[in-house]
Amino acid sequence: MSNQTKNDRRDTCHLNNLTLVILAAGMGSRYGGLKQLDPVGPHGEVLLDYSIHDALQAGFNDIVFVIRKEIETIFKEYVTSRYAHYHQALKMHFVFQELHDLPTKNALPTMRAKPWGTGHALLAARHLVTSAFAVINADDYYGPSGYKLLANFFSHPPASTPILHHKSPSLANDLDQQRAYAMVAYPLKKTLSEHGAVSRGVCQAAKNFDLLKITELTSIRRSASLMVAENNDHSIIPLTGEEWVSLNFWGFTPDIFALLEKEFADFLTSQENLTTAEFYLPAAVNNLIQTKKITVKLLPTQDPWLGLTHPEDITHVKHALSSLPVSSNNRIKYLY
Repeated sequence: MSNQTKNDRRDTCHLNNLTLVILAAGMGSRYGGLKQLDPVGPHGEVLLDYSIHDALQAGFNDIVFVIRKEIETIFKEYVTSRYAHYHQALKMHFVFQELHDLPTKNALPTMRAKPWGTGHALLAARHLVTSAFAVINADDYYGPSGYKLLANFFSHPPASTPILHHKSPSLANDLDQQRAYAMVAYPLKKTLSEHGAVSRGVCQAAKNFDLLKITELTSIRRSASLMVAENNDHSIIPLTGEEWVSLNFWGFTPDIFALLEKEFADFLTSQENLTTAEFYLPAAVNNLIQTKKITVKLLPTQDPWLGLTHPEDITHVKHALSSLPVSSNNRIKYLY
């Protein structure tokens, strides 16, 4: 088969369908409630309403919601009432992040009660996703440009990107190939909360925006006119605010699942305290970058980002959304 034919098949596979995977299984321990469904928009919208609209406008037409069993009824009722009759081409699926969804050789720790983290949440969608896809958090507002950037990345992928369906028999023989993915990144200064510290994956990138490293900083806050992060040993890391950060807005193809499954298996065997340890998606991606199994293209955006980390954040988020241009606020009303 000629290289041109292979490239044509690669592009066709990308463009057949674009899936949006929404991670909505979080417990909101710092927020203190089901922030995924808290109304924040001027017409009672929740943040995922904005995400769904912006993704649809960029060409995504398949949505997978990763949720917990405990919120199944309320979540499905909300989503189906909003979108069930929106458009015949829109397909919606629900899948559960479950504690016992582990590699067969692993047993569930007796005292484990909380979900395993965002990396494990994404793995819950592995049997449903068969196309290029974006991953987002349900409780974040990302703005419209990131979805367009990812759609363009998928339609013009790097020549070395192998596009594989998850169930392809060739997958097992192709694990030694380096895969190319993408991540939408935001300036740190646009992602902080006025009401407490936040966790962010601070990115180091090459001049061509290849992602080199993600450093997870779990306590970033404003201090006077500065931004600082606190290490585990309580030492202070000064930050400029211009650093690019990960907000769990990724672009993958289904071959990421085989890699994540191995990362998760390694995580389970390497952690000393499986009662509380979490398998974070940025950490797994960073490890895959460091071991040269994948490359990730950083896609920078200046769109405003909004998120619900602390209860007090809701006032700021509501004000920010109501302050968007009228055209922006009206953009999602027709969905329901």
